Amino acid sequence: MVTQIPSPTQQEVIYPDSDGLPMANNTDQFRWILVIEQNLEWMYANDEKVFVAGDLFWYPIEGRPNIVNAPDVMVAFGTPKGRRGSYQQWNESGIAPQVVFEILSPGNTQDEMEKKLLFYDRHGVEEYYIYNPSNNQLRGWLRGEDGLDAIALMENWASPRLGICFDLSGSQLQIYRPDGTRFFSYVEICQLLEEERQQTAQERQRAELAETSLEEERQRAELAETALEEERRRGQILVERLREMGINPDELT
Repeated sequence: MVTQIPSPTQQEVIYPDSDGLPMANNTDQFRWILVIEQNLEWMYANDEKVFVAGDLFWYPIEGRPNIVNAPDVMVAFGTPKGRRGSYQQWNESGIAPQVVFEILSPGNTQDEMEKKLLFYDRHGVEEYYIYNPSNNQLRGWLRGEDGLDAIALMENWASPRLGICFDLSGSQLQIYRPDGTRFFSYVEICQLLEEERQQTAQERQRAELAETSLEEERQRAELAETALEEERRRGQILVERLREMGINPDELT
């Protein structure tokens, strides 16, 4: 009897979902990541073929888990929404995120950011933006014939892919949707909702007061009509009594 020895199987490649490091190093960086990611999700909420994520590992090459980056925010057109532990490009019809954002913190080094730029350039990103909240500086790159080219002027720059506009005229960056709506933070959205709730309550109260006033006016009209009817009835009784007494009421005028 010959015993067959099973051939060794290829070792499964592990693609970690996390490196154990925090998403952000300070409150400003964290807030900006949330503002950009959440507002972009809002923009494309009704488009099932646009995937938006924050701080998600992106593996561009199958079998190479060492080639990885985690953009602070990324947008991929042409791939469906849904939960992912990581963005494995070969499972996304080969689609690379077209737009990525990085928010700087004091811990980011020049060498680190140069490596990120090289990664995004090499793996097909179309638009790359870096924002530094500490000095309100925004830098951008747009893919040209030879790769990612620096955008010379970012003031009022409009993203070709997203249609959003960047306003650097104030003390901090303002981002506007294609319809002119500003990107809001979660706190600002809650404040707007509260203002809307209060306005709705005030309008409802005014409507109820108007309804009450209208009802009171209707009741006054009914009382006046009742009084007038009572006056007519008393007049008719008087006329009938005069006639019973042989007096013609028409001759009394």
